[in-house]
Amino acid sequence: MNAFAARAVSTARLDLLPLLVEHAEEMASVLSDPALHTFIGGTPDTPEALRSRYQRMTAGSPDPAVSWLNWVIRLRDKACLTGTVQATISPSSQGPVAEIAWVVGTAWQGRGIATEAARGLVEWLGRQRVQTVIAHIRPEHQASAAVAIAAGLTPTNERHEGEIRWSRSIRQ
Repeated sequence: MNAFAARAVSTARLDLLPLLVEHAEEMASVLSDPALHTFIGGTPDTPEALRSRYQRMTAGSPDPAVSWLNWVIRLRDKACLTGTVQATISPSSQGPVAEIAWVVGTAWQGRGIATEAARGLVEWLGRQRVQTVIAHIRPEHQASAAVAIAAGLTPTNERHEGEIRWSRSIRQ
């Protein structure tokens, strides 16, 4: 399988920009609300810790068959970062599978940003020959379930570490 690479993706209001280490400082502020970590786990990172994590993420997967793709979400009219989306693409017997996730800072929630970003990401993945998109969502996280539905994913009966697996087959 050829490696995939994150490319800029534009939607009506957003630019999904490939993650850079330089995004760490602004993203540390975006992700600084401890309440945000209720569902995603952990605690807010300092800019230094986030910079270190972004260095590992942008270095790529140690498995050459797996591609780590990460973007920051930029709200175009405000020229600021509001969150992230990511896709881990792995090979399967039915073709590439992308496991996606999204997070939008507390200050930017409730504005449709996660929905628009997830839709844009899924559409972009479909153009990259990805066959299946999956996401894992905690059963009580209704906002993320709404984002998954808007991006065309449906819940399955499968669970992983207490989360429901959502899936969408992309027909090309």
